[in-house]
Amino acid sequence: MSEQLRRLPGPYELLELSDRQSIDLKVVSWERGTMEIHPRYAGAPATKEIPVLRVHVPADIKALPPQYYDVTSKTLAAQWLPFLLQRGFEKWTFRITAYGVAPRKRFSLERLPF
Repeated sequence: MSEQLRRLPGPYELLELSDRQSIDLKVVSWERGTMEIHPRYAGAPATKEIPVLRVHVPADIKALPPQYYDVTSKTLAAQWLPFLLQRGFEKWTFRITAYGVAPRKRFSLERLPF
């Protein structure tokens, strides 16, 4: 049975990291949804709806609004979601490191004590 996700409201704040760049995030809440993109590759549709994991972070992590990041990497979202589904996820810091460049970019995820 597939889950029906709602389109998340903008603005969108994509989590973008360069090759070997890391970021440490504390998550206060999260939600799943979709967003519309406009692919630019040859033969692409004009628009495409993609899944998004939106993680809300405190102001000491991200000083400027919006206070969230939108994760569009399916592999990163798949790694992260089991941790976010656990009670007490707010007590952890998550270190994300990017490896490679799009479209083959992958991410590692570490759970660190708060």
